[in-house]
Amino acid sequence: MKIRLENKNDYREVENLVRNSFWNVYRPGAYEHYIVHNLRYDESFIKDLAYVIEEDGKIIGHINYSKGKLHFGDEKYCDAVVLGPVSIDNDYQGRGYGSKLIEYTLNLIDEFPFVFVVGDENYYSRFGFESASKYNIFLEGTDIDDECQFFMIKIFDGGKIGDAQAIFSNPDVFDVDESDVDEFDKQFEFKEKLVLEGQLVI
Repeated sequence: MKIRLENKNDYREVENLVRNSFWNVYRPGAYEHYIVHNLRYDESFIKDLAYVIEEDGKIIGHINYSKGKLHFGDEKYCDAVVLGPVSIDNDYQGRGYGSKLIEYTLNLIDEFPFVFVVGDENYYSRFGFESASKYNIFLEGTDIDDECQFFMIKIFDGGKIGDAQAIFSNPDVFDVDESDVDEFDKQFEFKEKLVLEGQLVI
């Protein structure tokens, strides 16, 4: 097993990996590989935290970090780091590779006081993530009166967390148009979009 920085020669292999691992999971088809593709050319991208994990010479895992915005009202905001997407090859899931990749990259973060993630609270809590609403921070588009358990924060420097209410917004590149994704998908092997139980969008 080898964990290393992603390089340009990895781009298409990584996009295939991301596409396959997310296909029909949260929605019919997938958006995540298109986000990963665009993110590399976006100012929000943190290239020094874009890592892959290899096994037997094959890329079987990938992780990205980028900079969103933490808004405090009155047009005041600051950059804030968000983890994801993170992907593991379907044939290698459930073997701890995702945990190794997440732990490895989190240990490299030294210039940011905290990092956000949107995901399964039961999974990410093992890495020290907790509900961001505990710190009066909420995800854009969610109800601040309800605890959004899947929006979490891991704090490295507690002194940088204030008391003011704040709203986090993902990088604009995360907001994609389905027709653009469909056009991008023409570069890849055909995969059927399926409506499955448990998807976020039915």
